[in-house]
Amino acid sequence: MIRIPTRVILCLFAAACLSAQAQPADPLPSWNEGASKAGIVAFVQAVTDTASKEFVPPEERVATFDNDGTLWAEQPLYVQFVFMLDQLKAAAPKHPEWKDDPAFAAMIKRDRQALAKLGQKPILLMLAAANSGMTVEAYDKTVRKWLETARHPKFKRPYTDLVYQPMQELLAHLRANGFKTFIVSGGSIEFMRPWAEKAYGIPPDQVIGTISDVKFQMKDGAPVLMREAKIAFIDDGPGKPVGIYRVIGRRPIAAFGNSDGDLQMLQFTAAGPGRRFMLIVHHDDAEREYAYDRQSHIGKLDRSWDEAKAKGWTVVSMKNDWKTIFAFEK
Repeated sequence: MIRIPTRVILCLFAAACLSAQAQPADPLPSWNEGASKAGIVAFVQAVTDTASKEFVPPEERVATFDNDGTLWAEQPLYVQFVFMLDQLKAAAPKHPEWKDDPAFAAMIKRDRQALAKLGQKPILLMLAAANSGMTVEAYDKTVRKWLETARHPKFKRPYTDLVYQPMQELLAHLRANGFKTFIVSGGSIEFMRPWAEKAYGIPPDQVIGTISDVKFQMKDGAPVLMREAKIAFIDDGPGKPVGIYRVIGRRPIAAFGNSDGDLQMLQFTAAGPGRRFMLIVHHDDAEREYAYDRQSHIGKLDRSWDEAKAKGWTVVSMKNDWKTIFAFEK
């Protein structure tokens, strides 16, 4: 029997420890190994390597994310629509004219097909009327209070539990590599700002969305901002690049979406010079979440999917690319 000196064993042990320490932790542990994960890692490495021809200075590392269906669940109805329905029911007695409004009827019946045909504008206008005359602080509290008690009909959990764990990891990985991450959503900024920082690590000033008009007033001797019954800007479809330009002032080098409402943001990002990364989340896991795309009334993925295939954008399969969808699965 050969006896190995203790000092040799210690040296081998130290070398093994150093080797383990040299291996970086997986920044995307909820992603399965494959083309999607490899593409993300390769992109981040290329634009952050100072020796690379594709290096991008930190101030230009802007990444934009759609919210509904990209960062959290959007089926069977957009979360803000569910919130709006509760708000409309509460305000209905003060608005008898709504009884003949098709948008109100569709909301009360939760008619997804009718809501899809109507689009967001008439519904947002109705919500603006329902919450007009309220200070922005009061509205913020209303959103927070609703989220404390509201539960998703399928998962029976708070809506803020339905953020996608793989996208959480992606946001953190980008920020760890000098990226500034923004939400660019058709939802209203007033609805998203109260919880986005806690849920995603994205502060209020990095949330771009649909904007309701507000007016400065003096109330009881104090300055306040009052919500008005008017939509100032709709941040959806072609409105997303406009919102990006107005708020950020830079073209993103990476954009993430899941539906046709994100197409123009993805196109705008892809059209810039240098290395670019465009990603679409495809909902194809009916067991763990939902499965929908071209024919869906919520989060329809049709034109964007075709363009992604034609242009070589990354299309993520929730079923095949994600080990875990929600943190509570663990």
